[in-house]
Amino acid sequence: MRVLQIPLSRWVRTFGLLSLLVVALLWANGAVAQENSGSQAGSNQGQDDKTIVTPAAAKTPEENVQSSWQLLTDNVQDHKHFEYQTQALDALSSLGANVHADELISAAMKDPNLDVRTAAVLAAGKTKARALVQPLKDRLGDSEPQVMFAAATTLWTQFKDRSGEDILADIAAGDRKANSGLVNGAKHDISRTLHSPSALTKIGLETGAGLVLGPFGFSVSAVEYARKNGSDSARVKSIELLAEVRTTDIREQMESALSDKDPGVRAAAAKVLGSFHRPQDAKLIEPLFGDSKLPVRLAAAAAYINCLSGGVRVKSAHP
Repeated sequence: MRVLQIPLSRWVRTFGLLSLLVVALLWANGAVAQENSGSQAGSNQGQDDKTIVTPAAAKTPEENVQSSWQLLTDNVQDHKHFEYQTQALDALSSLGANVHADELISAAMKDPNLDVRTAAVLAAGKTKARALVQPLKDRLGDSEPQVMFAAATTLWTQFKDRSGEDILADIAAGDRKANSGLVNGAKHDISRTLHSPSALTKIGLETGAGLVLGPFGFSVSAVEYARKNGSDSARVKSIELLAEVRTTDIREQMESALSDKDPGVRAAAAKVLGSFHRPQDAKLIEPLFGDSKLPVRLAAAAAYINCLSGGVRVKSAHP
């Protein structure tokens, strides 16, 4: 039997050509499949673009309100971070006489932390909720003079209640004895804790620089927090004053300020926009739910709740 003999070099060349042919066919099939896949993916991507929404927008208004309340509640009860509590109290104060907010503020007046109790007192004054008058009176017997003073001034200025008149009289007298004729209601012995000039000086410093509630909460530490985060207190104060002029122009300015680079301005603008109680403004506030700054998120949560709480007529800016 004769065996066909083929030189080794010819086998190598033949095998090489076959290999190249197979590779070429595989590459061609892959390219076609990839093109078809890319075309289909592009078509699908075009459809997805129409349905992609942000997490906040994907929720119903009811779900957003629920998550807003959860954010406010979690932070006002976060006893490990008093600065979060004070910031949440400030946000809650923008809700006015709201039953749930009143309950949270009232509970915070009993917090172990001095700053939190004081912030809760001041928040109660901003709400002007009559339901908080008795909890404020209870703070007239607080162990800390700062809280007593804050409660007395809040009752006097915001509710025309003079229950803490004797405290104000003692502080006004300084090292002199207060006129007993000025004292109405229960006697509050504040002199035992204000026996040194340093205590009065401390109250003076804190009432001058600390006893304020802005978008970053309360106390000197909060003021420092605002400064480090680039917040311009003058701009924030201007927004708060402009909020008293309830015109369409002011509302439009607040809408523009929601995207301001200053977190304090964003928070203040959200609060003002919420105070107009316009349901259609809720969508404008939704993007702030994901803001990088907690005070802004808290302000947005309260503002969103306010937007859906009822309608308030907006005055025209022009006659």
